[in-house]
Amino acid sequence: MKAKVTVMLKTGVLDPQGEAVKSALGSLGFEGVDAVRQGKVIELDLAESDRAAAETAVTEMCEKLLANTVIESYSFELA
Repeated sequence: MKAKVTVMLKTGVLDPQGEAVKSALGSLGFEGVDAVRQGKVIELDLAESDRAAAETAVTEMCEKLLANTVIESYSFELA
């Protein structure tokens, strides 16, 4: 089973990388971009075949390592 985890900064948390990308896009002539939030995507290949067990495992991975839940939120998809 595969898991695709998306981690983003929570709303209200300053995103200097996103601001740098927005500025760079403006410098390149892309003036229609009002805001940029940058995050990360993590793909996992899981040995688990039970969907409920996989969801539990990925949630635990996110809570313990993959996301800093104080300032980041996460979501995931299983396939």
